[in-house]
Amino acid sequence: MHISLLGAATSLLCVSASAFTPASTSGTDKLNDHGMTKLKTYLHKNRGQNSCSLDNAVKRQEWSSLSKSNKKKYTDAVLCLQSKPARSGSIAPGAKSRYDDFLATHINQTLTIHGTGNFLSWHRYYVYTFEEALRNECGYKGYIPYANWGKYAEDLLNSPIFDGSDYSISGNGEYRNHTGASIPSAATPFIQLPAGSGGGCVTTGPFKNMTVNLGPLAPVFDDITPNPRPDGLGYNPRCLRRDIGVYAASIASTDANSTDLIRENTYIGDFQTTMQGDFAGGLLGVHTAGHFWAGGDPGADIFSSPGDPWFWLHHAQIDRTWWIWQNQDPASRSSVNGNNSLAGTITLNNSPPSRNTRLDDVIDLGVNAESILIRDALSTTAGPFCYVYV
Repeated sequence: MHISLLGAATSLLCVSASAFTPASTSGTDKLNDHGMTKLKTYLHKNRGQNSCSLDNAVKRQEWSSLSKSNKKKYTDAVLCLQSKPARSGSIAPGAKSRYDDFLATHINQTLTIHGTGNFLSWHRYYVYTFEEALRNECGYKGYIPYANWGKYAEDLLNSPIFDGSDYSISGNGEYRNHTGASIPSAATPFIQLPAGSGGGCVTTGPFKNMTVNLGPLAPVFDDITPNPRPDGLGYNPRCLRRDIGVYAASIASTDANSTDLIRENTYIGDFQTTMQGDFAGGLLGVHTAGHFWAGGDPGADIFSSPGDPWFWLHHAQIDRTWWIWQNQDPASRSSVNGNNSLAGTITLNNSPPSRNTRLDDVIDLGVNAESILIRDALSTTAGPFCYVYV
């Protein structure tokens, strides 16, 4: 009996050592609550302009709030999309699935959808269109979940997102000797991210057998087979690799990081620049840091990052963070008539120099959806959208 109790106690200690405890998100929670009050008032005053209300809006949920069954339904739907035949044709000859169609679109437009005035609106429509594909093509009854960074930033490896269980989005890659990542910038020194405990193929969870077909174009590992085409759209099958970025999360993904981002950047230009990262100033930003949560290939490649299923939870949180920021002053930040809803040019960090982004610029997602205008994507309760975050 003594041996049995000792064994049980040892087992309990092992479980406790790896148990996950979410960190507080009180800062962004307060901003979210304040914003929801503002949004409710704004929608009531403008209720004649569209039929979307807080009562009938879709509720996108945080990953941890989903039941195990609903988590599996979501990952099953992603796997379903990876099994559907591609539509890209000659545009992306390496695309083998509908999932690859989304990746091909991102690869094609990377240099005009990052560090640009359309960054937030383009990705809002992109995530929504992916959600629609899951629902309409794979029978998914839910909606895209988001990952509230602050909950997990202190313990990524044990988090319910990356713990490698059947109800996660798969875990870290197997250990493989590799160097860290260097974030390029016009200034030096570059931001250096140390190598993590992964680097190899993902062998646990729903996506352990996933094949990545497109890319790379900006790989963080030097042992990835180059794509046969210079545009990254040729067929290049390989495993999903991860190097979960504990360091990146700890310096740029805490709830304090998000709270400061929303509260201290009242101008849209400052908000989106701080969000994406001021590399010359040594700031990683919640956007770039989040891509290094998964890291590896293709997750850390700015062109082909949607090839890692983590992308969608991360960018749903990007959209949610923008949404919370907008809700602090909906009339000026999410309205087409607002004076604080759009800033930036149409090229990556304005290189080469280009004109300012306009409300009537087109968001084109290729074979994945009909095109819309930026003005249609400013609000989650107008245009083609009717959703909020809970």
